[in-house]
Parts: sequence; structure tokens; C-alpha cells
Amino acid sequence: MDSENNESGVCGCCGPLRPRYKRLVDNIFPEDPKDGLSKSDMEKLTFYAVSAPEKLDRIGAYLAERLSRDVVRHRYWNVVIAMEALDQLLMACHSQSIKPFVESFLHMVAKLLESREPKLQVLGTNSFVKFANIEEDTPSYHRRYDFFVSQFSAMCHSTHEDVDTRTRIRVAGIKGLQGVVRKTVNDELQAIIWEPQHMDKLIPSMLFNMQDSDDLDRAGHPSTPSVSGQDGEENPATLAENCFRELLGRAAYGNMNNAVRPVLVHLDNHHLWEPNEFAVSCFRIIMYSIQAQHSHHVIQQVLGHLDMHNKNTPRVRAGIVQVLLETVAIAAKGSVGPTVLEVFNTLLKHLRMSVDFELGESSRRNSSSSVSSGRSKESEERIVQNAIIQTIGFFGGNLPDYQRAEVMMFIMGKVPVYGTPCHTLDTVKIGHQGTKRIQTMLLSSLIMVTSGFKSKSMAAALPPPFLDPLFSISLMEDGELRQLVLEILHNIIDRHDNRAKLRGIRIIPNVAALKIKREKISKQDVAFMKKHGQQLYRHIYLGCKEDDNVHKNFELLFTTLAILTIELASEEVVIDLIRLNIALQDMVLANEENMSMSLRCGVMALVAAYLNFLSQMIANPSFCQHVSKVIELRNMDAPYLLPEHIFRDKCTLPECLDKEERALYFQTTEITECLAGPGYNAERLSIPYVPQVTVLYTVGKILHRCKQTSQDRLSRRKSFVDTVSLQVDIMSNNLPDKSQLAEEITFETLKKAIDTSGLEEQERERRRQVMEKFQKAPFEELAAHCESKANMLNERLAHIFELTIRPPPSPSGVVSVSSGHAQNQSVPVYEMKFPDLCVY
Repeated sequence: MDSENNESGVCGCCGPLRPRYKRLVDNIFPEDPKDGLSKSDMEKLTFYAVSAPEKLDRIGAYLAERLSRDVVRHRYWNVVIAMEALDQLLMACHSQSIKPFVESFLHMVAKLLESREPKLQVLGTNSFVKFANIEEDTPSYHRRYDFFVSQFSAMCHSTHEDVDTRTRIRVAGIKGLQGVVRKTVNDELQAIIWEPQHMDKLIPSMLFNMQDSDDLDRAGHPSTPSVSGQDGEENPATLAENCFRELLGRAAYGNMNNAVRPVLVHLDNHHLWEPNEFAVSCFRIIMYSIQAQHSHHVIQQVLGHLDMHNKNTPRVRAGIVQVLLETVAIAAKGSVGPTVLEVFNTLLKHLRMSVDFELGESSRRNSSSSVSSGRSKESEERIVQNAIIQTIGFFGGNLPDYQRAEVMMFIMGKVPVYGTPCHTLDTVKIGHQGTKRIQTMLLSSLIMVTSGFKSKSMAAALPPPFLDPLFSISLMEDGELRQLVLEILHNIIDRHDNRAKLRGIRIIPNVAALKIKREKISKQDVAFMKKHGQQLYRHIYLGCKEDDNVHKNFELLFTTLAILTIELASEEVVIDLIRLNIALQDMVLANEENMSMSLRCGVMALVAAYLNFLSQMIANPSFCQHVSKVIELRNMDAPYLLPEHIFRDKCTLPECLDKEERALYFQTTEITECLAGPGYNAERLSIPYVPQVTVLYTVGKILHRCKQTSQDRLSRRKSFVDTVSLQVDIMSNNLPDKSQLAEEITFETLKKAIDTSGLEEQERERRRQVMEKFQKAPFEELAAHCESKANMLNERLAHIFELTIRPPPSPSGVVSVSSGHAQNQSVPVYEMKFPDLCVY
């Protein structure tokens, strides 16, 4: 029956002439293969191999010959004995001669893996794993594992009908891949394992088993308990994840790209970006397994993949962005290298593209009948945009403060601001709606970035390149944008987290009960307020006048004033804040800009709430008494001037505000008397606050109004002229009427004209007043006075230029207005007059 018995029968007389190693190998196979390996004969073979290591290659070759013959003849018990003998010889022999023996061993393992019998495949895999755990003294220059990578990967994708058998084959395949990884990654001569052709087999095999387990768990497959109920050593998903982690943990700097790219390709091929739970879990494993200094490689790969899918469905793009969010959230805790600004550049680019897609879909929806599909596509783009905002905000919010300040500057530089150059976004193409959408989203991300930001110096937290465009946005005619700007200021200025205590505009009866945290203002912050204080006051003043202010706007304005008082209020700043609030009150009473009654009452309520807070913060009893008296009178006679009443849904508004009822308003003279004494320069309260309205503000407002309309060039020009004309008319209202200038010329008039003694006295008095003003008035007031004259000149010139400069004639025709009707007048090309430099 057995081969050894047949050979002894035929050549019995020549048996002693057979080589000793063959006789020792033959002796380890018992007469009944089910009895297993003969231990005593195996010990003799092992002793012979250790004593004569030069015979190892022949022993291996002979064992391989017998094993191949037994595999073909389906003598599986003999196959098991042969592999067990090989394993023991491998463990016992550590010499230079083991190299040829290993080749025979790997050849036998390959024979087993090529068979279709699952038991033999598992047997060959187990032997290979034992071999992989052996540390060789010298590296192998010629050994390759391409076949094993391919075969083990195929086993990982086994589709055997029997669930238990399929599980055993997949587990064996994963163990085999793990053995290949352990055998090769530490060998510098085996760097070929990191090449794309091997990574494209290794990594998808691991992900397939991890993914398959997740699918079974979600679907409630009946076979799931039998698989997942096993321990970690026999669970394909657990084994695959461990192998995946081990592979990534051993990846060097130059191998990261080859290791991550197959993951992205697998997620694409299996449509795992929507839903993206598995994708997120994969990249969490990647980020926690690799070395921290390699994190930016993964981020760059995901960013590049996002660029590749820039025209894919919104949900796929949103899934990739959410994976990027998880990636940068983990990387931000360590080192992200030079990819910080690259992340924001790419995200801002995709944000712009998403807005373009949304606006394009909206316009197509308006022109077609498929309203429901258009709205769903638009809402999906909002998912992408929200994911991008969260990624920007979360990434920036987890960076250290010194990097976060740079990110704040970077994002602020990308926000399109009217009247300032913007090199990132073409606001002409996306229009007013798209520009506003991008402004809103970028400011929302800035809120997330600045959340929790603590800076010891306001000058470092709010440098001019950041502060100027931020304030320019705060003056836009859009209440939502102004709210976002104020929230950003709160995040930066509020360094002691007092906002929650100040939430809601109200008359606070006892400010001390709020237990507000504060510190003594530093010299750096005092210098900051001297430099930028007027800019802050101006934007608060102008922000209060906007017609679209709602309850939330006033709440945020109140919080802004309160936080300024807590964090940055020196004695000089306190006086300036009181002057600002008195100026707001005077502006409401004068009502030169024809504000609505609800807006006027809202500003009055804001002034009352803040002065009540300020009087208690500076702990001035007489000041508190004056404020309390005014509030009590308003409660009885004018409740609409208090925040608790005016911001209700149903509040009765008066027809007008009577200036003569002085008791209902805060009086400058009484406040000056209250603050008289050491500490405060109360005399400055007598100088009215005048905001410094810059030319940039005027131009920004004009451009904003021009952007809001989608009419043709003529209508935009007309709105520009109307705006400038309106400003000129307002300034010219202060001039005396021509009818008043007209005076009848009589003898007394001529006599007064000849007599110059009175004029000289008036001129001396005027000069004295001017000198006194420039000697005693604060610098801010003088600057505002000089700037107002410059503004008047600029506005007059702009008005003149707008009326005189006309566009050149066009062959398509120009629009002329005659008797209230628009007419098109076509101009032939040959009649048009071109400049000499344009004709050749």
C-alpha cells in the first residue's frame, strides 16, 4: 500500500545503499498514517539535520518530492506528517544552509495553497505563518513572495458555500497576509512588498473582510453569530483589522501614499462614500495606526481624492469631506506639517464649486418644471457646504493658538468684501446671492475656529489685516452677516467666558449676582483701545442704525458693549462708551435718517440696558441712581423704551418721541456730575461723539447696493448716482435756504457793510474758538472733524464725475430716456469716434 513498503519489496537487497537522509525521512512516516508523526524517528532526523546542515537542502527536496506525490494521490495524512516534519526542522535549524531548505519549504507550501482542498490550504497557511515568525540571521537576496500575496489575497475573498469553511479559509488568508507582512516589512531588501501591485491586493483583501463583517452585522445575517461569536483569533474582521493596523504601523515615510491609495480606490469601487460609516472607521484606523509625522500624507491623499470627485454627486463629496473632517481632527492633535493651508485652500475651492452647483441648479429649477428634484439637489449641496464648514471650523478649532491665529487670518483673507480686492473668489460670476452665501459660510467657520481662542493681547488677536475686513462686513446691509461678525468678536474678546451670563438684552437688577470674571486691563490692551477704539465705536454706532436689525442684533450689540466693558474698559474707554450711548440716544431723538419707530425704540432700549450694566460695573452710586430713575419713569410712562417690552411680539409703539420729556432720557449734564472727581475725565462727556465715517465705508455701501440688483449697467449707474446724490443732499440740508440769503439792499445794509469793526471782532472770536478747540478737544474728535470735510469734498467730486462721465456709444444701442419712456438708439460702427490709440 505505502510507497516505502513497495520500495523495500523491490529493492530489499539495496536498502542499506539508500542515502541516510532518505532512510531517516522515510522512517518518520508510520505504517498507518493516522498514527501521526513518529516522534523517535523525527528526533533522529532532526539530530542528523543539525549535525550535517549541508544535507538540509537534500532533506527538503526529498520531503517536497514525497509531499507532491501524496497531494496528487490524495494521501492527506502523509501530507500532514510531511508538513509537521518540515515545521520542526525549520524551528530546529538556524544555519547558513537553511536557505536552500527554505526554498523547498516554500515550494511545498505553494503546492498546498494551489490545491482546492480547504484543509490543505489552511495547513499550508499555518506552516507559512510559523515560518514567518522565524527571524533569519541573514537577509535573503532572491526570495520573492508575489505568489503568496496573490494566493492569500484570493483566500481572503473566498466564496465557499459552507459558512464555517468560508470563514476558515478567509481567516487563513488573513493570517497568511499577516505573515507576509511580518516577513517582509522589516527586511530592507524586501521593500518590493510596498509597491502598488502588492498593496492593491493586500489592502483590499483586509478591507473586504472588515467591510463584510460590518454588512453582516447591519443586515442581521443568520450566520453572523457563528462568525462573530468566535474569539479574536478566528474572527475575519478582527484579524483583518489587526493586520491592517500592523501594516500601517510599519509603513515608512515613502510608503504612505502606496498604502492609502488602495483604501480610497476600494471605497470608490464598493460605493462606500454614501453612507460613509465604514470609510470613516477605516481612516480612523489609519490615523491612529500610522506615525504622527506621516499624518499630512494621508490628508494630502484625501484632498487629492476630493479633487478627483469634484463633479460627483453631492452625497459622495459630502462623504469624502466628512472623512477629511475625521482625519484632520485626529491629525490636529499632533503634527500636520505643511498641509494646514493646503487643507483650507482645497476646502474653500470646493465650497465655491458647491455654491456654483447650487446656484446653477436653482436657476435651472426656475426655468424647468422639475421643482422637487431641483430642491433635493439644492438641499444636498447644502449638506456638502455644511460638511466643509464643519471641517474648516473643527480643524482650526483644534489647532494650537499660534497656528489658529494664522488660520483666522487666512480664512478672513478669503471672505469676499465689497470695496476691497479679493483674489480668491470671483464675485461677479456668482452674483450677490452666491457672494452672500460664501460670506455666511466662511464667517460661520470663523466662529468655530475662534471658539475657545484665548489671546493674552488683543493686538495679537485682532491685527488690522483681520480687523478691517471684519468691520467692513459688519457694515453691510445684511443683518445675518452683522450677527456673525459680532459673534466672532465675542469669541475673541471674551477671554473669561462671561457671554453666557450676559445672554439676552435686559435690565439686569443686580450685576454683582452674575459673578462676572475680570482682570485688570493690561498696558497692551490699553494701547490697543487707543489705536482701534474709535473703529470699534464707529461700527457699533453705524450697526445700530441699520433698518433690518432684529431682536438678535440688539442682543449681540448689548453683549458686545458689555464684553468691551469687562475686558478692555479703562477709565478713558468708559467715558467713550458713555459718549457713544448718548450719541445713539441723540441720533434717535433727532431722527435725521427717518428710522422706523421700532428701530428707534430698540436703540433706546439698548442704551438703557447698557448704561444700567455700566453704572453697576463701575460702582458709582450717583450714576446708578440716575439710571434707575430714568428706567423707573420709563416703566410707568414709556415702557416701549425698555428691552423687556419693545422686543415682545406685540408691543404698542408711540407715534413720536417727545424730546421735551427730558426725564425719560439720560442727561449728559447729570452723568458728568455723577462722574466728577478723581479717576474719570468727565469734561469729555460734554463733547458729542461723532463717528468717523471713512470713504471706504461710503464706497462699500455704494458697491453693496450696486451688487444687490441684477439690472443692466444703466440702472446700476443710476443707483450709484442716487446714493451719492442722497449723501450730497443730506449735507446740503445744513446750508441756509436761498430765500433766506436774499436780502433787500438798503442804506443800512450798505452802512453795515462799510463798517468792519464788528467783523474784525467776530473774526477774533472765531479764531479764539478754533484755537481752544484744537487745544482741548480729543484727537479722535479733531480727526473726525477733518475727515468729515474730506468726505464732503470726495462726495461732491464723485457726484460731479458721475454726472459728467458717460459710457461710450455701442453698436448694440444705448438707452435714452425721453418723456418718461426708454428708447434704444443704435449707433453705426462707422459713426463711432474711437481714441487715436485704439485705431490702426
